[in-house]
Amino acid sequence: MDIFAKCHDFTIAKQAIEQGIYPYFIPMAENEGTEVVFEGKRLIMCGSNNYLGLTTDPRVKKAACEAIERYGTSCTGSRFLNGTLALHEQLEHELAEWVGKEAALVFSTGMQTNLGAISALVGRNDVVILDKDDHASIVDGARLGFGKIERFRHNDVEHLERVLRSIPEESGKLIVVDGLFSMGGDLAPLPDIVAVARKYGARVMVDDAHGMGVLGGGRGTAAHFGVTDEVDLIMSTFSKSFASLGGFVAGDEPVIHYVKHHARALIFSASIPASNAVAALTALCIMREEPERIERVNKIGEYMRKAFREMGFNIGNSQSPIVPIIIGDDEKTFLAWRLLFENGVFVNPVISPAVPPGMQLLRTSYMATHTDQQLEQVLEVFYKVGKMVGLI
Repeated sequence: MDIFAKCHDFTIAKQAIEQGIYPYFIPMAENEGTEVVFEGKRLIMCGSNNYLGLTTDPRVKKAACEAIERYGTSCTGSRFLNGTLALHEQLEHELAEWVGKEAALVFSTGMQTNLGAISALVGRNDVVILDKDDHASIVDGARLGFGKIERFRHNDVEHLERVLRSIPEESGKLIVVDGLFSMGGDLAPLPDIVAVARKYGARVMVDDAHGMGVLGGGRGTAAHFGVTDEVDLIMSTFSKSFASLGGFVAGDEPVIHYVKHHARALIFSASIPASNAVAALTALCIMREEPERIERVNKIGEYMRKAFREMGFNIGNSQSPIVPIIIGDDEKTFLAWRLLFENGVFVNPVISPAVPPGMQLLRTSYMATHTDQQLEQVLEVFYKVGKMVGLI
């Protein structure tokens, strides 16, 4: 059997390309934050994770350019060897302070942060417990560890407790959840999760890739619920509110020190360039100095949720600037995406396995820099397309 046979048999994506309904790997000619250009056509971007609108902020861009002039374009090595700059350690110190933890560790991407931290901590006699809607990076990090994986129904704390009760007392236990779920826009019930975790001697790690910069005054989901001290590890990425590339995990100093010396994803990856570190530092500075950005993105999220509900769209349990339009059918999801795209609105179509069957959706997300005029235009197009496709 030729190992490449599966590659030649994979034709569904090429068929979609030929039919003009392929929604992925769209090459943008320009990206101006709230608007993008594709083949000369301008679209309002409602599919980005640039929640605070900082990727095009002149201060962030200038700081990154100055870092390239001073440090060059790459560190050309692992953090473990020659790839650590004083900038990396400054960023770690400021991030730990921002999220209310003793120490932080910067990785090259958010994906690698979860791969490295979870696999380093979960050993042969340990159990990692995941929400069924957890991000793929959490699942893969758990798979890389040598421990056992258990899962509980999405945000179902009673089911989580039954799972914890079934685990031998002598096993180490790590619960890992998204703080703000990237597809549904809903929040993990962290106060209930940390309470049941304490009852069974489990530790809690929160992936706050989407909550950081948005919730808790920008400090994330744990701060939003007032449980920062009860959450053991807080992870996030730089590719969203921090307008850069990279990721970090924060917690007690001995735990971060251990991860630093055992996470293969850190040890065997080149570190982020100075330009990325400085961009994240500058974005963090802006978060501190301009809380109105955080207030604005949350007000936009509230406004769009209300507007979509009043039109009759199903937006699930969203509590954030991530607002899903739940459709539940592959064909209708792709058709709606294409019609929105043709009418100047960029959103993300999401089907199984990224969401369970029957929960296919259009993922919309909003930025602090979206104008009221842009939002009204988006709503007008959604109403038009929703009627055409029979969603409302």
